Amino acid sequence: MTNIFAIVLLIVSTLLFISIFLSRFTSKIGVPTLLGFLGLGMLFGNGGAYDFYYDYPQQTYYIAQIALCIILFNGGLNASLNELKPIWREGMMLSTLGVLITTSLVALLARWLLSFSWPESFLLGAVISSTDAAAVFSILESKQLRLKENTTQTLELESGTNDPMAYFLTILFCSWIAQPQAISWGQLVWQFLYNMAAGAVVGVGVGFGGYDMVRTTKLKTGQAPFFVMSIVFMCFAATELLQGNSFLAVYLAGIVLGNQKYNMGYIANFFQGISWLMEIILFVCLGLQLFVQDLIPYLWQGFGIGLWLLLVARPLSVLFCMAFFKSTWQKKLFVAWVGLRGATPIVFALIPVLLQIQTGRIIFDLAFCVVLMSIIIQGATIEYIAKALRLNN
Repeated sequence: MTNIFAIVLLIVSTLLFISIFLSRFTSKIGVPTLLGFLGLGMLFGNGGAYDFYYDYPQQTYYIAQIALCIILFNGGLNASLNELKPIWREGMMLSTLGVLITTSLVALLARWLLSFSWPESFLLGAVISSTDAAAVFSILESKQLRLKENTTQTLELESGTNDPMAYFLTILFCSWIAQPQAISWGQLVWQFLYNMAAGAVVGVGVGFGGYDMVRTTKLKTGQAPFFVMSIVFMCFAATELLQGNSFLAVYLAGIVLGNQKYNMGYIANFFQGISWLMEIILFVCLGLQLFVQDLIPYLWQGFGIGLWLLLVARPLSVLFCMAFFKSTWQKKLFVAWVGLRGATPIVFALIPVLLQIQTGRIIFDLAFCVVLMSIIIQGATIEYIAKALRLNN
């Protein structure tokens, strides 16, 4: 028993050590750090005779939910309301209508290319429809871009608020496949409104309540960050129990807490470090969950869908949504290009696997291909595109 514990501890610590070392190396050569974390998991996962076997989608999904909870809360904690006010309308348009348009356009291609049923096609579209908060926050920070026209804030707001929409659609289409006769339009509208409203109410309420507790409770040095972390997890769990949108709840709680007059600096620094650790754990675990040999037969379809998403679905959804607002064509093109996919689509792709949807494993492999393409192409070119469009200060 002691030997097993020591071996597991050695493996985990070694992966963490390599991940940290790799992050410094990849940033120097211009490769997105997140790709290194993902590749590390794939290298040590189910790819060959000398890898250890890892096939725990349920546990991976739980780990991913915890990681995304911290990452989204940290994103909200660092969001300034003064910076969000000028762009909140376009950000929310992108995170709702933009997700719907992207889902529909991807479904059209999936129906033709993969011969999926319409529910399966829309499920694939929903899984890969949202930009990834972890990827966007990480890459924008690592590149140290200072973009004009509040472009950074638009991208961060979109990535922080479109996960709830994509998550709702993923659950919806899974339910449609499992029980096609049990879905009605009235029920769908009610579920959507309740899901979002419950998440918003709980998130804002926990944000203000958590601020009052942090401000009035006399805590020892070092206790406050963990006190806030407990509040974040309670927010997530309570929203889940109420069947609201837990991702929206923790993001809004972060925004409320981060914009109070009380000094939250040291708490924000703590969550910055924890969020970075969660990104490593999340991407490594998702890489481990992949069976590389199962991915190969779907590479060309996955990359085809990725190109369609990159060159057609994402630009059309962005240009349509941003047509209602005053923005330069440079900003529109940049936002259209930087629709980074990361951990979130892979996490959402685990849902049909867990629900034993017939095409669940195929959707998981296709989502992985799309994410790899997005991180490699969009993540590696973001700095050059910003310079070419003269958006970088």
